[in-house]
Amino acid sequence: MSDTDAAPAITVYSDYVCPFCYLGRAALGQYREAAEDPPAVDWHPFDLRARKRNPDGSIDHGADDGKDDNYYEQAKQNVRRLQERYGVEMAREIATDVDSLPAQVASFHVKEAHPDRWPAFDEAIFDAVWQDGRDIGDVEVLADLAEAVGLDPDAIRDAVGDDELRATVRDRFRAAHEAGVSGVPTFVYDGHAARGAVPPEQLERLVEG
Repeated sequence: MSDTDAAPAITVYSDYVCPFCYLGRAALGQYREAAEDPPAVDWHPFDLRARKRNPDGSIDHGADDGKDDNYYEQAKQNVRRLQERYGVEMAREIATDVDSLPAQVASFHVKEAHPDRWPAFDEAIFDAVWQDGRDIGDVEVLADLAEAVGLDPDAIRDAVGDDELRATVRDRFRAAHEAGVSGVPTFVYDGHAARGAVPPEQLERLVEG
């Protein structure tokens, strides 16, 4: 297949602190491993904390986002169910105390500046949250993850502290909402979409018709 005939990428809207995004990526990985000609992955950031952010980007943990204890208990039950279905072990079921904005800024920088290293960095961030229980809101954690996958940790520190880059990422958040994305993960391929941590066979139908 020539470059001009290459299939479109599957666009994935996700937030690193969303357990269903982690599980959805596992399902996507299983589909891509089994597919004869798997599509590339084009990640777009999404902010689950948008309704709780202060103007300076910090999180107001006391703000009402419509999610109560019953919501989180149901979410935990669904996480456990999907863990078993996809064969995924996780060290935590929710991560409400973690701010993903620094990680999304760092990831966006890597995707733009070092696209060949982005998949490894993306996976490292997800694993740091859901396998190791680390705080990806800490720039030193992100620098450590970057160094582990062959990236310059100082460049990650600079990226996280770059106000212009942070504003660009927040523009991407708004663009996702304007595109009709209201929850994550959302998978989009050739004008069709699937929302949630859908199974590999549903991703196969999305891509292969």
